[in-house]
Amino acid sequence: MIGILQQEFAEIWHFSSLQFGQIYIYYAIGIILGSLISVFGKQKMLRLFTAMQSKKLGVLGVAPACVIGVASPLCLFGAIPVAASLSEKGVKDDLLAAFIMGSILLNPQLIVYSAALGTQAFAARVVSCCLCGVVAGLCVRFFYVNKGKGFFKFESFGEPVDSEANPNVLIRLLKSIWRNLNATSPHFFIGIALSAAFQRYVPENLLINLIGCNRALGVFVAATVGVPLDASGSGTVPLLQGWLVGGMSIGTAAAFMIGGPSAKITNLCALKIVLSVRRFILYLLFAFLISIVARILIDILFIILNNMV
Repeated sequence: MIGILQQEFAEIWHFSSLQFGQIYIYYAIGIILGSLISVFGKQKMLRLFTAMQSKKLGVLGVAPACVIGVASPLCLFGAIPVAASLSEKGVKDDLLAAFIMGSILLNPQLIVYSAALGTQAFAARVVSCCLCGVVAGLCVRFFYVNKGKGFFKFESFGEPVDSEANPNVLIRLLKSIWRNLNATSPHFFIGIALSAAFQRYVPENLLINLIGCNRALGVFVAATVGVPLDASGSGTVPLLQGWLVGGMSIGTAAAFMIGGPSAKITNLCALKIVLSVRRFILYLLFAFLISIVARILIDILFIILNNMV
């Protein structure tokens, strides 16, 4: 019995080592990049929104607002107080919706991690997540802002507090790196271990067939699997890496990458603070529908591109 357990442990260790060797460099670069932006870019982000509001970009403003959200290293619990502060300065809810959705789906660290998935999956993640943020902003604009209605309720928030107030820049940077490591490393290593366990114990085509059997069911399964694994985003990269090699389509991977972050528990808890029950349900429906649309469109796009080659 002990010999069998030792053999199984050796197999899991082998698969884990392979996964770690393929992805650790992206993880390290992502941590450093996110920390640099957090220390040096947060106030610039606030100034950008103020400038966008003063220029009255209208419907065109949702795209840069989403990009700012994607470029922000803040988790959603950090992004929402910033959004509340921006709302107090007069920034409209459509821009804030694009910013918040961008923050939910992507951040600099996750963009770097995702480079390990290959060019196609990386491009699909970045493009689909950015478009999702833009569509969220447009929906809020046309169905709420243009009708004189607000979408968010920021009444319980005051000005965000800067937790990195140490005057020494190096100390602030080191603190940010340490905080990012504490927040993400457990999920990163759990993701590697789960990926190794999947490779060892789950038949290669089982999940692929389950996700691929029906578009709507596939998105539901992809999102459901992604919810417990996407606590930091980094944990899903090793799993997706293995599933893509096993035959998962790029569109299904995109649905997974949208559905997991959109429905993970911490993000839902943060959003519920600033959304009424009705609008919270609308957000869940939006996340599910946009995942289905992303899967269909991206799979069709890659079929066309592959046929052209």
